[in-house]
Amino acid sequence: MIGGRRFRSRLMTGTGKYPSLAAMQASLTTSGCEIVTVAVRRVQSQAAGHEGLMEAIDWTRIWMLPNTAGCATAEEAIRVARLGRELAKLAGQEDNTFVKLEVIPDTKHLLPDPFGTLEAAEQLVKEGFTVLPYINADPLLAKRLEEAGCATVMPLGSPIGSGQGIRNAANIALIIENASVPVVVDAGIGVPSEAAQAMEMGADALLINSAIALAGDPPAMARAMALATEAGRSAFHAGRLPVRAQASASSPSSGRVGS
Repeated sequence: MIGGRRFRSRLMTGTGKYPSLAAMQASLTTSGCEIVTVAVRRVQSQAAGHEGLMEAIDWTRIWMLPNTAGCATAEEAIRVARLGRELAKLAGQEDNTFVKLEVIPDTKHLLPDPFGTLEAAEQLVKEGFTVLPYINADPLLAKRLEEAGCATVMPLGSPIGSGQGIRNAANIALIIENASVPVVVDAGIGVPSEAAQAMEMGADALLINSAIALAGDPPAMARAMALATEAGRSAFHAGRLPVRAQASASSPSSGRVGS
């Protein structure tokens, strides 16, 4: 449940880096996702790979999550978020106020600016947006954003597109433990086992783009990520066995056949 809207799938995906629109369309289908993030600036500028994007997706089935990628300041992000709301209306989603908030001045490591993110989030919440902020795995910032009225928090597992997996597990676990809004692990997941790991920790959802789009077979990887997301969530609810310092036999010690 995000911003009062219920979704069945816990896997969100993106639209960038695919080898073709056909590969993207097939991947969205096999992933079973219901939320897809769209870079507002790239769609508006018809950047390479984004021509025809709006027409390629069935917006009656997929909920658009406009994002503020490419914004280096809070002011830029606020302006692009407003444009994203209009973009969603063009797709027929008149009541869509969602925005994935990204404020990233660091062009080398692509790490989000915590101060600019909080500043933009506070303003966008005041304007009625459903804000999903992309952040470093900072438990204090996550709580501040929740208190500011954000609908989720989206800590990175590792840098965008790096495929390094969950490098901030301890901090993400703290965010999950203390959050009263959904926690979406975003960025860095490279393979399905890492997706399952994040869900086993108790994350509510995942956003995965590069690992799917840049795979040798994007639709097959999308399906694998969907299965991993479901498996990890089921494992979290099932509860893992305790970690022990010593071995513990699985067979009973009584009734053994004598020598």
